[in-house]
Amino acid sequence: MAGTGGGDEAELDSVLAVLAVERESWPGPGAKERAIRERLGISPTRYYQLLNALLDDARALERDPVTVNRLRRLRDAKRGRR
Repeated sequence: MAGTGGGDEAELDSVLAVLAVERESWPGPGAKERAIRERLGISPTRYYQLLNALLDDARALERDPVTVNRLRRLRDAKRGRR
């Protein structure tokens, strides 16, 4: 990874935070979106944009292959139905 150590570390922290949200199960409608706003300080729309980009990022796959591969399968299945 290029750049300064601090920037890379902050970027890695955000990758891990997004993946942590995806690993959890959510009790009902709105709970996940509320957690995204509270924990990450971003809108759910921005969260899903970041998540989609992470699915194609080798660093995310390296950090959490089970979650990333599960989400890739879900994304590919949705694309196949369109």
